[in-house]
Amino acid sequence: MENIPIITLTTDFGNKDPLSAIMKGTIFSINPQAMIVDLTHEISKYNVREAALVIGMSYHEFPSRSIHIVVTDPGVGSSRRPILVAIEDYYFIGPDNGVFSMIYNENERCKVFHLTAEHYFRRDRSATFHGRDIFAPVAAWLSKGIASDNFGEEITDFMKLRFPSPSMPTRTALEGEVLYIDTFGNAITNIKAEDLKTLQAQKPDVSPRFMVKGKEIAFKQYYSQVEDRGLYALINSMNYLELFVYRGHASREFGITVGDPMGVLLT
Repeated sequence: MENIPIITLTTDFGNKDPLSAIMKGTIFSINPQAMIVDLTHEISKYNVREAALVIGMSYHEFPSRSIHIVVTDPGVGSSRRPILVAIEDYYFIGPDNGVFSMIYNENERCKVFHLTAEHYFRRDRSATFHGRDIFAPVAAWLSKGIASDNFGEEITDFMKLRFPSPSMPTRTALEGEVLYIDTFGNAITNIKAEDLKTLQAQKPDVSPRFMVKGKEIAFKQYYSQVEDRGLYALINSMNYLELFVYRGHASREFGITVGDPMGVLLT
């Protein structure tokens, strides 16, 4: 049996309306053997940055050749372009609104195609549902083996959002910020485990201090290592530094929001 690539769906559609299921129906009508995975349909409405973070943190967990559709698209029907992004092991399909910015940041060698080959689109297209009419059909045809450069011309002026990277203002200090609040209220920062290793190498015998909103918090290995409702830090399953409250909601209980600074010091 032919190895059919997985197609994932990431949207802000929610689960009340049938939009995501309709996209699946479109895919199955072209490729009945398609394998579809719902990554999430709970992206905050119109929040392109959040969608970019979610797909950026998730795509590499899937097998090679997986196709990721992302539809957080407040500009649908406007002059914004539909695009296909191809990197060495994965494909991404969605609007040219910056939603693939983390993919661009992590992959120097990527090709971006403006989707213009209309014979791969739905015949009777709507101006308000490109997820069904363009993105889903292109993903289905791609999963059937159509080469990426058949869908349109390569472009280089694609939209790219700026995502802040952690910085080291001194050799013993690391500064980052909160990028995302998950469904449990955990605050995920832009500081990764590798950033902490780089900092720790400056003074291997000094334990790092974790600072949030001017207060020091303790670092733990896993959630249930604590029993109180205090604020703590750990490295999560995606290797990001995360702030949490055990069986609580760190964002709500400690007023943590996206953009709040996070510091790590060796003193």
